[in-house]
Amino acid sequence: MKKLLTEKDIYNAAKESEIILIGKDDILTPSAKDKIKELGLKVVDREEAEKLGDESYKLSKTTRLNRVVIGSDHTGFRTKNLLTKVLTEKGFHLIDVGTYDEKSCDYPDFAFAAAKKVQDGEADFGIVIDATGIPSAITANKLNGIRAATCYNEFSARSAREHNDANVLVLGAKALGEETIKSILEVWLNTRFGGGRHQRRLDKITGIEKKYR
Repeated sequence: MKKLLTEKDIYNAAKESEIILIGKDDILTPSAKDKIKELGLKVVDREEAEKLGDESYKLSKTTRLNRVVIGSDHTGFRTKNLLTKVLTEKGFHLIDVGTYDEKSCDYPDFAFAAAKKVQDGEADFGIVIDATGIPSAITANKLNGIRAATCYNEFSARSAREHNDANVLVLGAKALGEETIKSILEVWLNTRFGGGRHQRRLDKITGIEKKYR
């Protein structure tokens, strides 16, 4: 039975896997093909995979990263609670490194704690919140292997993930509204690293890290 796969179908499938199974009679719309290329997805023939009994495509299937560490100073405490609720509803496993109230505290403590969890592999990515998003990013980026990006709209979030493979999202609670923050998070969660020329540039960053730290 023929099935028409649209851009929306591909977008929804990409939330769960980088492998797209396509039947021989399935039809991809031009926009669906563009979305596959944009997201760097791998297309696998469904019938061939089942016929060969080949499980390799399942083993290589990349599901959504789901271990998230989140931290903030006192200015980001309410936003941290908001995002904790959003992420929990989406099924993410959260590690909360504080702060746990609105008493004045120092942002480097929490930016470091979150970034360290990512560096040590205890979290797949991190989220850090302060007033502007700038000082926590400066702090987190002191750790080797951390690519913390202060994002201020959907474009910057998409670019941070697709071009820079950023692994810590930094937000400014006093610089952005709640709906904008939620929109930035949504784009961050649904954008994958593009690889290719972007990987070459990241390799140069890694080389600088190793040479001067």
